[in-house]
Amino acid sequence: MKSVINNAVWKVAVTGALLAVMSHAVAQQPAYPSRPIRLIASQSPGGGIDTVARIIAPRLGEALGQNVMIDNRAGANGSLAGELTAKSPPDGYTMMLGAVGNLGSNAFFIKNMTYDPLRDLAPVTPVVTSGSVLVIHPSLPAKSMRELLALARARPGELAYGSSGVGGSGHLASGLLQSMAKIKLLHVPYKGNGPAVLNLVAGEVQLSFASPASVSTYINSGRLRPLAIGTANRSKIFPELPTIAEAGVPGYEAKSWYGIVVAAKTPQAIVFRLNKDIVQVLNRPDAVELMLAQGEVWTSTPEAFAAFLKSEYDKWGRVIREQGITAS
Repeated sequence: MKSVINNAVWKVAVTGALLAVMSHAVAQQPAYPSRPIRLIASQSPGGGIDTVARIIAPRLGEALGQNVMIDNRAGANGSLAGELTAKSPPDGYTMMLGAVGNLGSNAFFIKNMTYDPLRDLAPVTPVVTSGSVLVIHPSLPAKSMRELLALARARPGELAYGSSGVGGSGHLASGLLQSMAKIKLLHVPYKGNGPAVLNLVAGEVQLSFASPASVSTYINSGRLRPLAIGTANRSKIFPELPTIAEAGVPGYEAKSWYGIVVAAKTPQAIVFRLNKDIVQVLNRPDAVELMLAQGEVWTSTPEAFAAFLKSEYDKWGRVIREQGITAS
């Protein structure tokens, strides 16, 4: 009996000591965040993702009480940035501002991709959404969406469209248009949206799906002609432009968006903290006004963003497989 009692006393003592050590360790951990945070912008400086990152970073840094430093990592349509984020320590000190390519569609184009966007990244919140504008070079004899479609049907595979890269929003939007309108276009991928737009302005390609911010100056100067926008509803940026659905392709919808993710297995408390602060700073009037050039501020819970990413992955994967859209 004495041995049993001694055993019980020993177990209680050991358990108490372990709890004390664990409590001390937790108490010793610095509160998040205790050092600067890196925000990876999966695009070169000057692009839409970079611009949005520069709107978010100083305001989020103020909210968190730490500097948020932008790290531009372009390449492979954002997949280099995606890999870097997925393989970073899951501690909330590395975030990525990504888009449909590195958060979904690249998996269908890039062989042996080193991360799974649904498994290896944890969604925090979307930040902005907009419709890609379908713009053409003024030399193309089309003044409306219907005229462009007629021209494309008369010249299958001849009209070239530029995109920011394989699997990017412009590539997917064009693929969906070809599928639904029964036309054939020639894909010319560039290393980013900027080069794609510049080559369109130069007349090296005839059309492109581009972000409103990247083409508004050229539209206003008459160097590019807008025909329609890819969203389900008309844009606040170009309210006079019809949607592609109302301009000749019923049911068409392809929007571009950016969102913030961290490495999978980042503690939920940190994900929720980031979500709360990012949502708050994005909905400040000054941030909303600055974002207008890129699109409309759009935020959600981590759970809702995760469901959206899965729906985008499924939608574009289906389109890519059914239509045989390739990297060429």
